[in-house]
This record gives sequence, C-alpha cells and structure tokens, in this order.
Amino acid sequence: MKKLKKIAAITMARNDNFFLSRWIAYYGKNFETKNLYILLDGLDQDVPTNIGDATVIKIPHEDLSRLHGDKKRINIISEYAKKLLKQYDIVIGCDCDEFLIVEPKLHKTLAEYLSTKNINTTMSGLGLDIGQNLNTEAILDREAPFLEQREYALLSTRYTKPVVINKPITWGSGFHSIKGHNFHIDKNLYLLHFGAVDLEMLKAKTHARGTDWLNHLKRRGNGTINAITYKKIKSEKWLKIARILQTFIRPIYSWRKPAMFGIKIIIKIPKRFIETGI
Repeated sequence: MKKLKKIAAITMARNDNFFLSRWIAYYGKNFETKNLYILLDGLDQDVPTNIGDATVIKIPHEDLSRLHGDKKRINIISEYAKKLLKQYDIVIGCDCDEFLIVEPKLHKTLAEYLSTKNINTTMSGLGLDIGQNLNTEAILDREAPFLEQREYALLSTRYTKPVVINKPITWGSGFHSIKGHNFHIDKNLYLLHFGAVDLEMLKAKTHARGTDWLNHLKRRGNGTINAITYKKIKSEKWLKIARILQTFIRPIYSWRKPAMFGIKIIIKIPKRFIETGI
C-alpha cells in the first residue's frame, strides 16, 4: 500500500453550525480532526461541539454585499491554504455544505485515493447538487444521514469545483475556479453539495442573510429544488456523460469553468453513495 500523503481540509463558515458539524465529522473521519482548519467569520461565532483538535480561527466580521463578502472570504482562505501547503501535500478547500467523495465501488478512503493521484495543481470531482423532491421527500431529519433521506441530484457545473490543490493558488469566489489554471475532473471523485437539501431550512437561512442572499436563493436553491421536483429523472449513465461534457466544454466568458450547454440533468443518486455516511 502506498504511503498516505499529508492532507488538510479548510473551510470558512458563519452562523452555520449545522453544516459545519457535519463537515467536521466527515473530513475528520477521513483525515483526523487535527488536520482540519476552520475559519469562523465573526468573533461572536460559536464553535461546534465536535470540533476535537481542529484549528479554529475567528476573523472579525464585515457587513458586506454577497459579492464583495465572497471575494474577501475566498482570498483569506486562499492565503491560508498557501501556508498549509508548506506542511501538507494536499489541501482540500470547500464550503461546509460540500463533501468530496470517492467512488464507493473502489472501496478506498478519500485519503487512500488521493494519495495515489498525480495532481496537476488542482483536481475536481463531478458536481452533484442534492435537493429536496417536494413531491416525495419529507422535511429533513437533522439527526439522520442526508443520503438516507434524499434520492435525487442535479448534475451541476457550479459544483464541479477545483477543491483539491497541491500547489499555492488563488481560488475564485466560492471555490468555483482557480485564477490562471484549468481544471481537471477526476473520474472517481464527486463533490456533493447540500445547500438545497431542505427547502424550509434553506429559506430560513437565506432570510437571515439578507436581500443579496434572497436573490441568490431564487437563482440557485429554488432552481435546484424545482428541477428535482418536476423534471424527468435520468439514469446513472449521465454521470459519465456529464463528466465528459464538462471536461471539454467551456463557457465563452470563462475557460476556467466547466459547461454543459445549459442542459439540466436530474439523476437518482446511486444507492452505494449511502456508504459514505454523509
């Protein structure tokens, strides 16, 4: 067995202990909590009870627009990740409602799989935006695993993010791109996003954030839930098709981001993904 590489995971959160505690549980299981780095946006922020020996840094909060706030936060995270790469082989940076998984058929942990890869600065998993089907799925049980309660996902170019890095870089807002670098979608990685996992929870969280985020919800969150609720469900073969499309297609306005001709594909999440425990 190949020696495991040193891997760290970093995120930033504000008033989001529900997802943050899940993030800690998942990445802590994969890399040990001592290799987790959590930036809290606000000196008033509470620390989750399962923090263990993770590193927590509180940053004074500034009341900025969503656009300017996102830029400020990603620059802070990028600079911190550059420092981490002086002691780690790989850094994973993502939002606290995002979980990078390796194909369960391989029967490898995330650390084992990433340790076998020759990373060219960055690596992405195929983005799956998991949402609530309002016709068939109940309000989320917050104590139970997500994937035991949600069956559908939108194959989303927005969440095919370059979250894995092995060299100092600067991420674009929301980890959606890396300045000056292409992206490389790995055939066995998926990035699962759970921001739209429950409509009522999403509404409450967004209202608390203000007008900018309400507009963002109308564009993103509701769109995911509506698509999952009302569009025809496609087969698992679309995972491979989407990965191929996103590898070779780029928007005219940004060669650093994947595209799919604007096609919205909803799939039933493979049952084997439940094995991840998310």
